[in-house]
Amino acid sequence: MTGLSGNVGGVRTDRLVAILLLLQRREQVTAAEVSRELEVSERTARRDLDALAMAGVPVYSMQGRGGGWRLVGGARTDLSGLTESEVRALFLVAGPASAATPAVKAALRKLVQALPEPFRVQAEAAASSLVMDPGRWGSGRFEARPPRFLDELQNAVIRGVQVRLGYVDSTGVETERTVHPLGIVAKGPSWYLVSHTETGRRTFRIDRVSSTEPTGDPVHRPADFDLAASWREIADEIDRKRSPLEIQALCTPDWIGRLRMMLGGRLEVGGPTSDGRIEVVIRGYNEYALAGELAGLVEWLEVIGPPGVRDHLVSIGNALVERYG
Repeated sequence: MTGLSGNVGGVRTDRLVAILLLLQRREQVTAAEVSRELEVSERTARRDLDALAMAGVPVYSMQGRGGGWRLVGGARTDLSGLTESEVRALFLVAGPASAATPAVKAALRKLVQALPEPFRVQAEAAASSLVMDPGRWGSGRFEARPPRFLDELQNAVIRGVQVRLGYVDSTGVETERTVHPLGIVAKGPSWYLVSHTETGRRTFRIDRVSSTEPTGDPVHRPADFDLAASWREIADEIDRKRSPLEIQALCTPDWIGRLRMMLGGRLEVGGPTSDGRIEVVIRGYNEYALAGELAGLVEWLEVIGPPGVRDHLVSIGNALVERYG
């Protein structure tokens, strides 16, 4: 069977996998049944069924009254006909990070719940194994191709097995360690592995991974671990390191929304003051850079401290008056 990753004949993979599960759970399906389950037209359903056959999936159609589409060998209640990568794709399209439509997600969740226990446990693990964070750090070049060891590490997360990991740090030093993979995060164009190690929780950039070797030993996963919540903590910590300076300011209420769009996670909004303005804390890399970033907001934002930022704002204002006054 050929892989179902990406598009097949222009048809989205999530629908094809959903149809494949329908075929595995039932003796046969009709285009009308697929249409109702996935909320697509019958024409689209027939095109999707044809695409499965063209992709190498062993399906065939029976014509005439009472006909429909069947899997060669009959319906199955397990996933033994799929490769590991196809199983992984199946589980991931049911998860919260998927780009699948709500209707497809709902259909897949129902089907996943109907799987036998061993497959259902793995499916639930896979559905929570990935977090998508659309923001990006810095302005580096976008890399369209996934990193080399992404599939292997995601498989280790889903299977819950430890990995002997080769890793090259930012200084070029290569080390090897055994990690407990807990989840994968896509942060803009970059991919990260969140793991438990003997020194605590660690995050690894997957494009710096030089080797992976599953050990077969089970992952020790904290009972209350939540990948999304864990990533928020990690991202906040990284943001603080990238933006170590904090300034205090007062902002007019009608500009809070624009500040959020401009500053993202570098903005913390407090409560109102007696004059109706809102207390805010803004993080940045250094005093001069922050002053330059905020100088154009003088009508709506008053910087209270630290004094160095206010001094830079005065200098910027004097330079503007001298140049344009």
